This record gives sequence, C-alpha cells and structure tokens, in this order.
Amino acid sequence: MKALLYDQYGGNDRFRIGAVSDPLVGPDSVLVKVVAAGLNPVDYKVREGYLQGLMKAVFPVVPGWDVAGVVVKTGLDTPEFSVGDEVLAYARKDFVHGGTLAELVEVPVRTATHKPSGLSFEEAAALPLTGLTALQTVRRSGLGAGSTVLVHAAAGGVGSFATQLAVMAGARVVGTAGESNHAYLRELGVEPVAYGDGLVEAARALAPDGFDVILDYVGGQAIDTVPDLLRPGGSVVSIADGRVTGLGGTYAWVRPSSGDLAELAALAAAGRLKVTVSEVFDLDRAVEAYAALEGGHTRGKIVVRI
Repeated sequence: MKALLYDQYGGNDRFRIGAVSDPLVGPDSVLVKVVAAGLNPVDYKVREGYLQGLMKAVFPVVPGWDVAGVVVKTGLDTPEFSVGDEVLAYARKDFVHGGTLAELVEVPVRTATHKPSGLSFEEAAALPLTGLTALQTVRRSGLGAGSTVLVHAAAGGVGSFATQLAVMAGARVVGTAGESNHAYLRELGVEPVAYGDGLVEAARALAPDGFDVILDYVGGQAIDTVPDLLRPGGSVVSIADGRVTGLGGTYAWVRPSSGDLAELAALAAAGRLKVTVSEVFDLDRAVEAYAALEGGHTRGKIVVRI
C-alpha cells in the first residue's frame, strides 16, 4: 500500500512517499481503509526523536494517529464493528510504526467509534486527538458552571475544542491568541487576550480576582504566568510543560477512549461542537502538509485526504 513514511529520526526532509506492506489485523482490531487523516504536532515531535524515551519506533514509521475511514476487515473478536462501517479513531498504539498516513491502517477497537452521518470524513479525522485532549483536560480541571477559566492557545487545535467545552459547561472563558484569531474566539463565546508582553495585566483586567482554572496548551510563558493569574485554590492543567506539577497542577497526556470519542462525535454531528479544518491536502502533498503544520499559527486542524 501507499504511505507517507520515514526511515530514521530527523526533520521534514526525512519524509517520503513509498510502498509498505498492508497491515495485519489483530484479534481486537479492525482494518480501516483511510479516507482522511488528521495531523498533530506530536507526529513531527515523534519524527524528530523527542519521544524516544517514551515510545519505541519500528522503522520505517508511518506517522499519524487520527483517522476516519471505512472498515474493510474485522479481527477475530470485534463485535462492535462490521465491514462497511464508517469509523473514526485515535489509533495510537504502544509503539510507533503503522500510522494513519496510509491507504490502510490497523485500528484497535478500544480507540474507535462509529462516525455519525452528520460528520464529514475530514471533520471526523480532525477530531480525535485534539478533541480527546480537550475533553479529558477539561474534566481533570474540575471546571463547571460559574468557573472563570483561562485557556492558553485557545484558537489552536486543542484550545478551540476546550474553549467550546468549557462554555458548554457554563464557564466564563478567557483565551489567549494572536490578534488575527480574536474575532474567531469571540464567535466561540470567548473573551480574547493577546500573547506576549502585557498578558498578565490584560488577563487581570478581565479577572481581577484571578482564574479558577487555567488550561495550558502551549507551555513556556503560559506556565510562567500561573502564579500571577491563578487564584488561591485554583486548578491548572498543562499538556505542554511539565513544570506545572511544581505549581501544584496536573501534567496530562491524552489516552484513547472509544466512549469519549463517541461523545465528541455526537456533539460535532449535532452542530454543538464546531470542528475547524483549516486546509486539506492529498497524500502526495503530505510532506507539504506537515511543513504547514510545523510553521505554526494554524487555526483548527490540517487534514490529509487519502
């Protein structure tokens, strides 16, 4: 089958389009014909070797964990799915090898759910990792109705979902983003503030008593400002900066969950959760797609159509 792959750690120049063997199908997995695959920053961080101490890579590696497609073969014990089912999945395994930037991918059933008819394949592929990260961090933060919440990188892939979920929960949400994304955040019900110098003052002007919850999806300066912005007894969760634990917060890592993914897909199909696909590339342009992702400042998600 045709796939995007790389044979050793390194930069974007390590990518190539090539042929690899069709995946085997384990007893609790299904084989999915990929229609669309969502890109995430973790994909190129894995390629650059940053997760060597966490996940084993078996070369050649096909990148990607987000997928939407059609089941073409089922494993020996997969009563949840049948051939022909349309599915989406956060198809992360315990090692890095056969990812979703390919014509076919093996998907463990614990990572997958049925795709609602009201959701396009491109929208479905944009949802899994970022949506699950947002849902699980919002839950772990303990925010609820009446909470005042600060979301860092609120217009990004994870942040745009987290802000919507927080608003749904009845929270007041302030989000950091570049000026070009402020109108977009207002459409999501968020009060925007700009990154950089003056962030603490601008955020404090909106929440003089501090924030009940801070959700950090960027790290760096965002964590530096926590002592100035989090009210006493407040909650902070980060996916981007381990220093959060030294501030009494939670350092989170998303986990596959078919139940959580089904919940997100239902919200999106009903129009309650907006899925923003910034650009769609064909597989032959997948290297270009990752270059765009690595350039940063992307609103929503980049998707590759297979």
